[in-house]
Amino acid sequence: MPHPRLGVTFASLMPLGPTVALSTARLASEFGYDSFWTAETTGPEAFSVLAAAGAAAPGLGLGTGVLALQLRTPMVAAMGAATLQALHPDSEICLGVGISSPVVAQRWHGADYGDRPLAQVREYVTLVRACLSGEKVDWDGDFYRVKGFRLGLKLGDRRPRIVVGALNPAMLRLAGEVADGVLLNYLPASHIAWSVAQVRSGGDARIYAYVHAGVGDRTEALPKARRDLFSYAVVDAYAANFSRAGFSAEVEEIRERHRAGDRDGAVAAVSDRMCDAINIMGSADSVAAAVDAYVAAGVDVPVLMPLPWGGERTQVITDTLRAAAGL
Repeated sequence: MPHPRLGVTFASLMPLGPTVALSTARLASEFGYDSFWTAETTGPEAFSVLAAAGAAAPGLGLGTGVLALQLRTPMVAAMGAATLQALHPDSEICLGVGISSPVVAQRWHGADYGDRPLAQVREYVTLVRACLSGEKVDWDGDFYRVKGFRLGLKLGDRRPRIVVGALNPAMLRLAGEVADGVLLNYLPASHIAWSVAQVRSGGDARIYAYVHAGVGDRTEALPKARRDLFSYAVVDAYAANFSRAGFSAEVEEIRERHRAGDRDGAVAAVSDRMCDAINIMGSADSVAAAVDAYVAAGVDVPVLMPLPWGGERTQVITDTLRAAAGL
């Protein structure tokens, strides 16, 4: 059954280049998707991709999912989201931010990762919201000090929504409390209800979740699925979440082999069971069923993360978008 609020993200397709973002946005619009998202690491820059996607497929909502908040001040993030809103006044704009990882923030971008993630996210979201109000902002916080900032864009009644990427209990509760939405990622549908319960203990934020899926040859895709999950299992926050979701044995072996310098063994320790639960590759019916499962578990807005594996990439992307839309 088609989901009226279904989104799609370019995050998994970023290595294919920004022109693929435009073709994907057009396909999404044709297939009845509600929103188009992108992430940001070292490739395409998020706001310019979204502005172009919005021009290529007018009417789609546009979202960042997520920006590493260490790389932009709250003021610059508010300016980016407000610019998108001004360019696309009738679209829902989501400014998705998150604490990211030491690799992205510190190693790749030379920014201070920080040692108080909850306090920094709380202050960041509060300050972004103040900046988006259009009022003059004076702020003397633990992380940011601002005097006399006023957003130089006049927005109408529609304002960007603030979404926080969260995995672990305290951040999920905080997102529920301070943000308009929370974006879940890299977790099976079976772990959604637990995550939603944490969010609800903080507040009533809308639940967005990435659904990693692709219509393609599962056997051919499995090695890429393993490498993908390995790269996240060695990050502490994701490892904790994978363990809570029922993959503690896999996580323990992955990290033990990785510490020993056995990368191939660490990748091999990602089980078929773990791949099939999180990076779902197979038939069109299995992709459609995956979206249904996330919605049934409590997701308000499922956001397809198309996995371009297990076949010719352009065809896999098209087939996956079509299947997830229930077409």
